[in-house]
Amino acid sequence: MPIRPAAPTSSQSRPAATLRVALTVDFEPDCPPYLSSTFRGIEHGAPRLLELFADTGVRATYFTTGEVAERYPAAVRALLAEGHELGCHGVTHTAFDRMDEATARWEIEHSARVLRDFAPVTSFRAPYLRFPEAYVPLLEQAGFALDSSLAKYKRSYHAPRRSTTLSRIPASMTSSVLRLPAWVREPWLATLRDPVVLFVHPWEFVDLTRERLRYDCRFRTGDVALRCLRDVIGGFARRGATFVAMRDLAA
Repeated sequence: MPIRPAAPTSSQSRPAATLRVALTVDFEPDCPPYLSSTFRGIEHGAPRLLELFADTGVRATYFTTGEVAERYPAAVRALLAEGHELGCHGVTHTAFDRMDEATARWEIEHSARVLRDFAPVTSFRAPYLRFPEAYVPLLEQAGFALDSSLAKYKRSYHAPRRSTTLSRIPASMTSSVLRLPAWVREPWLATLRDPVVLFVHPWEFVDLTRERLRYDCRFRTGDVALRCLRDVIGGFARRGATFVAMRDLAA
């Protein structure tokens, strides 16, 4: 005789909310502004990242610069073929808080045109996670639905914000945390709350340890970074997390 499950108590009647994790990729030149004239990350790191996502069944959002899309259209088509979301990261990976409004408008509109030749693009993230509140209407006018230019670990996250039709979903932590040893990284990740938005860069999966860079840009890059990201994905999967694209959070 089959065993019938016990009737749920009132505390059991509502399933626990599933933790949503959005893995995002800032698809850009190598470690700007330090190595921004090279693209080893796009050429060598990006294929490794795509393979990892395919192995783990993760669908990510790629915030892509117009420059990368124009230089490496095959790389953009490859990520779209795997079912990933294409997002916008400006044209030249220049900080928007160093632009006047006319230049900011051009960066947003031109990058949107370039990227929308490949696929619908409704998610935006500013380079360096720096985007003036005064420019938020430019994203609305360009047809974006979501902005992920805020970061919970930055002081600007707590500054006043203007009213907008955009969904504004901040990054949860900086990318270098994901490369830390597990005994440091995992307790930190355990503190994050829904929705968790993580980001990486293709250049992190190229060995930059001998480059003259700021330490957080070069430490544990290459193979170690790839193993760390695989472990991070596995850790969230064991917690029952659902991996989502940024457009899913906007919906």
